[in-house]
Formats: sequence, structure tokens, C-alpha cells
Amino acid sequence: MVVSPAGGNRMTEAQDRFELLSKYSETAYWYIERHCHDDVEPAQAKQRDITRWSFEVVRGTRPDVQPFTNLLIQFPAGDNETPDWIAPDNSVFVHAAPLDIGNSFDIPFQPVRPFFVLEYLTEANRRRIQENYELCERKLEIRYYLRFDFNASTLELFKLDGGKYSTILPNAFGRYAIPELELEVALLDKWVRYWFRGELVPLPGDLLKERDAERKARQAAEAELAKLRDELAKAKEQD
Repeated sequence: MVVSPAGGNRMTEAQDRFELLSKYSETAYWYIERHCHDDVEPAQAKQRDITRWSFEVVRGTRPDVQPFTNLLIQFPAGDNETPDWIAPDNSVFVHAAPLDIGNSFDIPFQPVRPFFVLEYLTEANRRRIQENYELCERKLEIRYYLRFDFNASTLELFKLDGGKYSTILPNAFGRYAIPELELEVALLDKWVRYWFRGELVPLPGDLLKERDAERKARQAAEAELAKLRDELAKAKEQD
């Protein structure tokens, strides 16, 4: 059987793709085995939940905004061998269609790169986060990078500008703006919180309180209406 040059190229490309995909899969399985029992400090876990929930609320209006927690992101290390990786506390992608993600988000096989990465400093992960910052800036070229230090209670938001991260300054409201997401971010009661189109994004507890208040108001209105009906019925009987 004679294989045409074009057919041979396609076979070679398919083989190269399969080999590269295998390398990424091996690294993903290695990461899962090594890190599946990693401890996460309670404050770090809570901030992850706050961020993920907030972006899920935003996603209700902006379905192209897709958030993830502790997602393994793999990308070429430069030698086309074992890929490099980061696993930020939270990551946000902007893409119109739902992303197909398995054990990891592998940059060479995905239609987009992360748009926003958020990491929360603890004493245990300080060194790794500094490495991630440099990788997000130089290798991944992620547009926005947020770093929150629990101990210092400080928030820093960076934007990629000319291949380097520059610090974003707060606006008149003391919040840091991400115009592409119609979003602002700031510290509130010692936690990183989010404002979408100028409104604070509510948390589950806030929504439950709001629902309970609405239910109580509705019950009070129904009780008042029933009382008025009884009074009206009595008035008709007297007439």
C-alpha cells in the first residue's frame, strides 16, 4: 500500500497529537495521585467557595463566564516533553460554548486560555504561588491575576500589559474593575467579594435571608387580606 505524502502527513500529525495527549494524561494522573489528599485551610476553602458561588451567579447572566475551583491547567514546558502545570484556587474562562474538561485543562487541546486566575496566599503555599504568578505572566499570558493574602488581609489585582503584569488601582468606590467581565472586586468583611454591574453579588446565606424575608412579607400580606375578608363578610351579615 502506498501512502500519499498528504496522507502520510496526516498520519504523522495524528500520531504526534496522540503522543502529546498521552503525556498530558500521564501528568494529570500523577497530579491526582499526589495531590488528591492535600489539606486546604478552612479560610482558603471558604474563599474558594465564595468566589465559585459568585461567578456562578454571574454566569446566570453571562453564560460565557465559566468558573472552576482547583482546576489543573497544563501547558507546554518548552521542550515538548512533560508539560508544566498550575492548579489555582479559582480560574475563570470566557468562552461562548461549554468547555469540555476531563481531569485537567490542557492548553494545546482547548479553544481558549484562562482569562482570570485567583490565588489565596497561606504560609504553606507562598512559594508555589509566587511561581504560579510568574508562569501566568510569562508562559500562560493570563489577562488578569488576583492574589489575596489572608495574613496581611491584602488584595492585589494585576493585568497583563505588554507581556508584564501591572497593578490595577482601585476606583472611586475602592474596588478593582475588570471591565471585560462587567465585574469589580474588593475586600468586604475580610473576604474577597464581587460586584456585577455595580451590585454586590449575593452569597447563598444572603439569598436565603432574602427568600425568608419575602416569604414572611407574603404571609403577612395574606394574613392581612384574610382578616379584611373576614371583616367584610361580617359587615355584610350585619347589613
